[in-house]
Amino acid sequence: MPTPSISAVLDVLRTVVDPASGKDLVRLGWIRELAVDDFSIRFTLWMDAPTHVFAGDAQEACRQALSEEFGDAVTIEVGMDSEMIGLGEGLSIDGQDAHAVPGDGITNIIAVASGKGGVGKSTVASNLAVALAQNGYDVGLVDVDIYGPSIPTMFGLESAKPRVNEKRRIIPVEQFGVKLLSMGFLVDQDKAVIWRGPMVTSAVRQFLGDTEWGELDFLIMDLPPGTGDIQLTIVQTVPLNGAVIVSTPQRVALADARKGVAMFDQVNVPVLGIVENMAYFTPPELPDNRYYLFGEGGARALASDLDVPFLGELPLVQAIRENADEGTPVVTDRSEAVGDAFRSLASNLVQAVEVRNAARPATQKIDILRG
Repeated sequence: MPTPSISAVLDVLRTVVDPASGKDLVRLGWIRELAVDDFSIRFTLWMDAPTHVFAGDAQEACRQALSEEFGDAVTIEVGMDSEMIGLGEGLSIDGQDAHAVPGDGITNIIAVASGKGGVGKSTVASNLAVALAQNGYDVGLVDVDIYGPSIPTMFGLESAKPRVNEKRRIIPVEQFGVKLLSMGFLVDQDKAVIWRGPMVTSAVRQFLGDTEWGELDFLIMDLPPGTGDIQLTIVQTVPLNGAVIVSTPQRVALADARKGVAMFDQVNVPVLGIVENMAYFTPPELPDNRYYLFGEGGARALASDLDVPFLGELPLVQAIRENADEGTPVVTDRSEAVGDAFRSLASNLVQAVEVRNAARPATQKIDILRG
């Protein structure tokens, strides 16, 4: 019989499917407080309601699947928790109603951030979202860069306008299997958005809370660069599952990436990993050659130094830029080999999120920081 490990246990639990949603328990984020050693497996099965149709069978289904994989010599303890302490009625965040916080129906909210501009953060967020959708996940992407929204261009939707339903909630635009929302859909792209901090904060909260996202496995948030008002508003408002930091290999970018990691650490948002973009250049006519124009392995070394996962490296190739300008993220073009790098990144992110979700407490309180 194989020896239990966190990844092996999660692989087994992916075979246990909730019949109501058709999704496995790991994808639903129901596995919490997972602890594994050579002789025991312990976790809490968190369900959204004690009357859930699967509640009576889920524990036994988990035990049976794990016993079949690891044998009777391994002790298996499966607890049950169905009460989530979160933002209740009447609670406000800096004077804002609690309904301005997204979360219902959204399993994972992931921020994609960078310490400085120009490192390809929006390109990574766009291709990451599409790659997740290609893998069968329900995905949303929200562009919260109020001053420089780029998602409409990258998805070929410069003239798109989201609808509003009868409940006065925004209906996201959809493209390539991803639900999209951006300030670029709501303002004239030829005009600058000249807003002070409080106006930006209000717009971001409305974006996040007044949108009909529906059921999502992942809501990817493309943050603006830096560690300013918008980033703090988001981490103080949204129950983030974690953040992804994008950097290029050179020292000036890595110094700012380090600050980005530090910001999320200070507000207790786990950093799921670092991505090294523009890691190397490969000429089309020399596909086996790699030229490290900005230095080699800088973001990988930073991840090791900060003890956070390294999610992968992405090459500097012309097709990424051309596809972004044409409104078709490069991962949509199966003929482009660079798409495999983004698909690998998406797989690594899913694994990091699942491990993080399984390790967190079954019942948690969302603490709201006040500045």
